[in-house]
Formats: sequence, structure tokens, C-alpha cells
Amino acid sequence: MVGVFKIKKKNNDFTAKVMELSGENINLCEQCGICTTSCPMADDMDITPSQIMHLVKIGDESVLQTEAIWFCASCYSCTVRCPRGIDLSKVTEALRAMLLRKGINKVELEDIGEKEKEIPTIALVSISRKFTG
Repeated sequence: MVGVFKIKKKNNDFTAKVMELSGENINLCEQCGICTTSCPMADDMDITPSQIMHLVKIGDESVLQTEAIWFCASCYSCTVRCPRGIDLSKVTEALRAMLLRKGINKVELEDIGEKEKEIPTIALVSISRKFTG
């Protein structure tokens, strides 16, 4: 028996918007997984960096509901190692910007409080970047 898969229609507008905001050509991603193996935050993410790229590439807006886009520390480990030269941190920043423009914010600096000692410094820097964009 052949399984039945529900295939979503590609949302080209979503992919184009992410490419416009990030300045990155997502279509260059060949899903090699180097971004995931390079990411110091990957173990804490609900989906991997390569899955983020895949969802954006196929136009699946459900990527906006993942926690992973908020975990990106913008450390550029993925960018430095990407064989296609894609800056995934710019892609996650674009995704966060899309949500912030709608008033959706997953992390408030004021709410961190005592958790600050548990959060890597680079993550705190990344959280603060939304105030500069």
C-alpha cells in the first residue's frame, strides 16, 4: 500500500520575502547539513538549522512557529562553513523580523532575570540584536 502524503503548495511569496529581507539566495542551499553540525545551539533547537533552510526553501511558513529561529546566536559558525556561502544567521534574523513586525516576540530581556547565568553570552547578544534592526 502506498502512503498518502499531504503536499502543501509552495508559497513563493514567503520564500521571496525571506530572501528580500535577508539578502540571501535560499535556493542555493543544497541541504548538506554543515550548518547544523557547525551550530553550537543546534542541540537546544526544536528543528535543525538545515531544516530551517529547507522549510524556507519550500515556502513553508510553519518555520515561523519554531523555537529554533529564536535560538540562533548569530555566531556565524554556519556561514563560515557553508560551501554555498549562505549566511543562515541573516535568514533567521529575517524570520524573526517578520514576526517582530507583527508584534510577536518570543524573548524579552526583562524576563530573563536569574536565567541570565544559564544563557550563553552569545545568545544574550543575539536576543539584543532585535533592537538594532
